[in-house]
Amino acid sequence: MLEHIKYLPSHVLGMHAVGHVTNDDYEKALQPLLEEKVKRVGKINFLLILETNIKNFSPGAWCGNVRLGLKYFTRWNKVAVVTDQEGVREFSHLFKYILPGSFEGYKLEELDEAIKWVTGIK
Repeated sequence: MLEHIKYLPSHVLGMHAVGHVTNDDYEKALQPLLEEKVKRVGKINFLLILETNIKNFSPGAWCGNVRLGLKYFTRWNKVAVVTDQEGVREFSHLFKYILPGSFEGYKLEELDEAIKWVTGIK
């Protein structure tokens, strides 16, 4: 499930992944928020807190992830992925070679640092 994080500044979209994540989560929870953020702000500053095993993402969720990444190809500004899964943090660093924008991976214990980075607030 993807849950909207509502305590972030208005120029940042945050999602918290817990349990099983499906393509439906991307289409119903994330896509409308991304569209609204792009219309209002123009660029996407995105925080993903991943507290579920990456194996809990359905194949459809992976397709939704790729589809949204490409749909907003030029809109990504800053993306912070917060997880204790080292492989996922390393994978997020690969996006900086594929998509425009800045991508950083953080451990769960570094959540405050990730929020400061993605929001630009010190």
